[in-house]
Amino acid sequence: MSDPKTGGAKILVVDDEPQIRRFLRTSLQAHDYKVVEAADGNQALKACTIDKPDLMILDLGLPDMDGLDVLSEVRQWSTIPIIVLSIRADETDKIDALDRGANDYVTKPFGMGELLARLRVSLRRGLTDDEDSDPVVTSGELSIDLSKRLVTLEGMPIRLSRKEYDLLKMFASHPNKVIAHQQLLKEVWGPAYIDETQYLRVYVGQLRHKLEKDPSEPRYIVTEPGVGYRFQTS
Repeated sequence: MSDPKTGGAKILVVDDEPQIRRFLRTSLQAHDYKVVEAADGNQALKACTIDKPDLMILDLGLPDMDGLDVLSEVRQWSTIPIIVLSIRADETDKIDALDRGANDYVTKPFGMGELLARLRVSLRRGLTDDEDSDPVVTSGELSIDLSKRLVTLEGMPIRLSRKEYDLLKMFASHPNKVIAHQQLLKEVWGPAYIDETQYLRVYVGQLRHKLEKDPSEPRYIVTEPGVGYRFQTS
């Protein structure tokens, strides 16, 4: 019987062994979970953005890239719960996976009952986080999920540095409102930087190159001369 809080969740299973994927698919579907499958790292990254799963079960021994690199890549732009399911039982592998952002680590061979229990825990944590989450802000083909720190353009994730994301989050949190230079500098860099307007010029320029089709004619981050910037959603 499915858990009322997690039943129907979409699970991405990443494993290069067809029999493992088949076993997990059958077991998860029997508990009312929806299942998406990926046989390698590139398929996993694509499925993360296209299928938008609620949780990932990730094997580390993939044919095209190490599962740890998949983990690091996903953590650049998503907070989706990730349970590593691997034959690697060494403590250093577990520590490395957890340090890179895994929510849990289960070694093969494994018991399905234990995996399901750990899966429910991770999903519940995700649901708790979502209850307190910020909204998703969209403008044209640009989407900013403020709870998951996920920025996508035309459906593809955009890599941003921490400061670039913090600045974009500030814009997205005040859509269509002019934000003064000093306010942006104070909130993103701190009170000691309120006169360092060159910081803004550099980072706004970097954001525009990553987000705008034509950075010289920005659609999203608009300059208000002598005042500040405005994030345009309409």
